[in-house]
Amino acid sequence: MLHPNASPLLSLPGAVPAEAPDEGVAAHYGDLFREQRALADGTGFVDLSHRGVVTVTGPDRLSWLHLLITQHVSELPPGQATEALVLSAHGHIEHALYLVDDGETTWAHVEPGTQGELIAYLESMKFFYRVEVRDATEDYAVAHLPAGSIAETPESVVVRETPHGRDLFLPRKDLESFAEASGPAIGVMALEALRVEAHRPRLGLETDHRTIPHELGWLDTAVHLQKGCYRGQETVARVHNLGKPPRRLVFLHLDGSEVKLPGHGAPVRLAEDGEEGRQLGFVTTSARHHELGPIALALVKRNVPVDARLIADATAAAQEVVVEP
Repeated sequence: MLHPNASPLLSLPGAVPAEAPDEGVAAHYGDLFREQRALADGTGFVDLSHRGVVTVTGPDRLSWLHLLITQHVSELPPGQATEALVLSAHGHIEHALYLVDDGETTWAHVEPGTQGELIAYLESMKFFYRVEVRDATEDYAVAHLPAGSIAETPESVVVRETPHGRDLFLPRKDLESFAEASGPAIGVMALEALRVEAHRPRLGLETDHRTIPHELGWLDTAVHLQKGCYRGQETVARVHNLGKPPRRLVFLHLDGSEVKLPGHGAPVRLAEDGEEGRQLGFVTTSARHHELGPIALALVKRNVPVDARLIADATAAAQEVVVEP
């Protein structure tokens, strides 16, 4: 059964629907490794129309957002992409926003289904600021063009350009015509494999209810350490200046002889302790990569030795450091 807000591109030949958290778009279109190679080579596009789209308008939008999120955006130039987090009072990650301002409107795409809670928080913080917050998900669809793509961006479409590619905020009604012009369509599994390869965290997969930005390397891309007050800032400053986070993100090369990948939440243990050993962390995302084979990201206790051989569920795993212990 298709997701109630399923993308029209699921009717394309070979489309296989994705599972949570990416329901509503295609996991792949029949050939996962071919799609990955195309994406790595800068061709095709990925349908991300299931992601939430939030807009903020009004003359105070950037100065107001600056007070609420982890990123320095009060003087964000039009067209410059950035990313930011919303933290709890204790510094735990609640939302991840992928932002760009077009000079009149701040656009953000967020994890599927999280826009409602984000908007409720933003609305509660409006006070006397001249801002309007809107859930634009029904009207706009996100599409991703990979780095190196020579596909043309439709006129007047807002673009968020990063080293990893371009995120387009397309009018939803134009998604099918864009797909015809910019194909081939590539599923989210290919994009996820390249995300894991690049060690890039994702809210809800690499995070749980107590994750702080330091554990995932998000200090480098989504947190501005010199800016002042925002909710959770005290935790960010204290851990950065005085301590170490309790856990750290690692990249895992998984044993390629295993048929099944360890799923999200699979326990990570020391290989020498076996499957009955003490759990030291969990797999956050696993993927099959067109060159590296089976790979994963995992969150482990900070004091796990960086050269320790691990097992993820029952699968042997060699780790690479993402966040220094």
